[in-house]
Amino acid sequence: MSDYRLDRNAFKAQTAKEAADHDVYYDKLSLKERLSVVNYLNSVAYNYPVNEPPRMDRTAFSMRSHINNG
Repeated sequence: MSDYRLDRNAFKAQTAKEAADHDVYYDKLSLKERLSVVNYLNSVAYNYPVNEPPRMDRTAFSMRSHINNG
């Protein structure tokens, strides 16, 4: 996470509507770049290293077969 730093010189005064218009920026990114952004934001939100996501807890799920008697 140390790869990203806040650039305090890049601030731009704008309205709330302008600030909420993110799709213009993200439409210019490739799919791979967008997934990289999603990966980074998830790592920040759930507090794990960017390239080491936690494993899914498979004990929380159960499976059973559905037998069709027809």
